Amino acid sequence: MEAITLPSQSNDARVPWRNFKNRTMTFVLFGCSVAAIAPLIFVLYFLIKKGFSSLDWSFFTQLPKPTGEVGGGMANAIAGTLELLAMASALGVPLGLLGGVYISEYGSNRANYWIRLSADLLNGVPSIVWGMVVYAMLVVPFKTFSVYAGSTALGIMMIPLVMRTTEEVLTLVPQSYRESGLALGIAPWKVTVVIVMRAAMKGITTGVLIAIARVAGETAPLLFTALGNNFWSHSLKEPIAALPLQIFSYAISPYEDLHRQAWAGALVLILIIFGLNIFVRVLSSDRKFR
Repeated sequence: MEAITLPSQSNDARVPWRNFKNRTMTFVLFGCSVAAIAPLIFVLYFLIKKGFSSLDWSFFTQLPKPTGEVGGGMANAIAGTLELLAMASALGVPLGLLGGVYISEYGSNRANYWIRLSADLLNGVPSIVWGMVVYAMLVVPFKTFSVYAGSTALGIMMIPLVMRTTEEVLTLVPQSYRESGLALGIAPWKVTVVIVMRAAMKGITTGVLIAIARVAGETAPLLFTALGNNFWSHSLKEPIAALPLQIFSYAISPYEDLHRQAWAGALVLILIIFGLNIFVRVLSSDRKFR
């Protein structure tokens, strides 16, 4: 029979030290995690503290009051934000989806390399630069700020993010799905649309919602394109109000009541973005809620 080797006393002496190092590193990592989310906690705390008391029915249903008067709301800004996001999605989502499908399914290695590089570079362009570009393209020639210009700036910012997300999600679809469709005699474009994209629909939707959440709080490009409006916009060729613009305008004003409404508007904007992110988490989760 083989002899059984027992742990030496030196190894037994090292166990407490190893446990101590393990607990120490766990504590350090936990502290780093808390430090990472602490800014979010502080932001939410101050927004709720400053803005929650200002949320009432008039805030969601009334227009801003003239400068110096107390009261009013941001109904036009809330509607304007939703309108800008809808139009930006109508521009950015289809182009991003088609670009991502091309890279994943049809492009050559060389073309895909340059397209990916361009998309990654565009993702890093500051939002104010996009505002200046669209200002030179649409505002200066037509001599007016407009919904078209604002939504174009936001839509262009969405394109590279949707494109790269779509490409990554489609790449995860097993190759056997494509081969099975082609073996049945289905046209390649139908295989892509009906089989591949349907299999990746949850991931594609998640990427689209992330892109919408990213541009929802942008202020700089809208300053150059949408400008803002204290009234309802009845034409897409007119300036339009948006929550980021209204918050910026109220925050730099000298009136205390406008500061109060700026905190309320910031809280509503954060809740919209927070709601989109929660929806993305639920949508991308494999858990089933009953």
